[in-house]
Amino acid sequence: MASSEPWAVVTIVGACGAELARTTLAGDRVPDMAAVDDLARLALLARRLRGRAVVSVALPLLLELIELAGLPVKVERQPELREEALGVEEREEERHVGDLPA
Repeated sequence: MASSEPWAVVTIVGACGAELARTTLAGDRVPDMAAVDDLARLALLARRLRGRAVVSVALPLLLELIELAGLPVKVERQPELREEALGVEEREEERHVGDLPA
């Protein structure tokens, strides 16, 4: 028997912003439209609770299926496994003689 691979973490957030529930979508194959159907049911539950479903830590294939289905869920994009998260760094540029004023 194959072990289940996590596809995504789904959090149901209430109207006040509090986390109401968290679950992991997983399976022993690649995610398919049945996984999107499960996610749609969670999103419907969230709407009935006057909240929203937030998807995080999702496989790229599942994200593509969510987009293809047009599922109205918030997706927290995360960097790829080998990609570093980029931070925003603000600094003033060095000024040289002859530079025009900003």
